[in-house]
Amino acid sequence: MKKFALLSILFSLFVISCQPDQPKKKDQLYKIETEYGDMVFKLYNETPLHKANFEKLVEQNYFDDLLFHRVINEFMIQGGDPTSKNAEPRKMLGEGGPGYTIPAEFIDTIFHKKGVIAAAREGDDTNPEMRSAGSQFYIVQGKVFNDTDIKKVEDRINLSRLNKLVTHYIKEAKKEAYNTGGTIDYQVILPEARKKAKEEFELQETYKIPENKLKIYKTIGGTPHLDNAYTVFGEVVKGLEVLDIIAAIETDKNNRPLKDVKMKIKKL
Repeated sequence: MKKFALLSILFSLFVISCQPDQPKKKDQLYKIETEYGDMVFKLYNETPLHKANFEKLVEQNYFDDLLFHRVINEFMIQGGDPTSKNAEPRKMLGEGGPGYTIPAEFIDTIFHKKGVIAAAREGDDTNPEMRSAGSQFYIVQGKVFNDTDIKKVEDRINLSRLNKLVTHYIKEAKKEAYNTGGTIDYQVILPEARKKAKEEFELQETYKIPENKLKIYKTIGGTPHLDNAYTVFGEVVKGLEVLDIIAAIETDKNNRPLKDVKMKIKKL
């Protein structure tokens, strides 16, 4: 009986090993249609909140006939503002949305290389949690960086970290003054805040762009100073030449294209 049982197990294992490999589930693709051509993209599973939100908006045809209302060559093209539909020429855009924001989803292995799709958001002063706008997004064009450029970006990021610490200590001093009924003397609290911030900053590790990201930024390009500050949730897999065409369009002083660039987004 034991011999029969062993043979049965071996036969079962043989049958399983002979089964063909199950095909990997393919990424769902979407298409942004413009008069300059189409861009095909996918959404990342690693950012499920942003993915689910974008899928819902596409199903609702939310983006149809909205504009790429903010275009900066060698940086990005931005759209998704519902007030941009049928907007008057030269009107400043960028404040519209569906009425909600999305929690940030920063993933270290996902960064601002050329072609990624990321969520726009309000600035840190009014949005310290870095929550994403409900519908506005941008597609990164960026540029290819050399060593000098990379050093400038790293210095910029480290200075930003230092300034955030200064702001933190200023807020602490304000809070303490308020709680004790004291007055706020900026000539006193500002130097103290800077001193405390510098001391804390020097205990931290200086930020350096990781090697795996450096290779991408030096070959494909992107916008490294936005990493870990804006949520990246998708990637253009076909049609990057369309991104370059739109990014080069002439714009006004508010970076709005002089000729409207409308979009439609469809599920493939």
